[in-house]
Amino acid sequence: MSVTKVEFRNVPGTEAAVGWSGGHSLVADRPAGVAGGQGLGFNGGQLLGLAIGGCMCNDLRYVAHKMGITLTSLAVDVVLHFSDEPRLVTDADVHIKVESDDPKADLKELVRRARADTTIGNSLLRGINIRYPKA
Repeated sequence: MSVTKVEFRNVPGTEAAVGWSGGHSLVADRPAGVAGGQGLGFNGGQLLGLAIGGCMCNDLRYVAHKMGITLTSLAVDVVLHFSDEPRLVTDADVHIKVESDDPKADLKELVRRARADTTIGNSLLRGINIRYPKA
């Protein structure tokens, strides 16, 4: 079993937080004027959409390499749907478009395999345990 650690800390002088894992970082914040937000970074819903879409982009590339397919174009769009009360993501529509200059490339199979293998999408579909051990 492998582990990935992500850390967030407040950004001094703001109510935003900077998060990092390994050598990569991003800023999480609320929209300007909302609960002290200044619009300095992504909100939680955007981060969830980015996680779903980014993971799918990577999985499409992993599977394409396994299948020997060179992709000339890749587009993944994620649309999240929210309930009002409580504020929850209820659905995510993931639109995938891939292209290859190889007319024999089985792009439908590529997408099928990537959907079957996608870590974030499958984790959300199956549900994950979220623990708050020191809360």
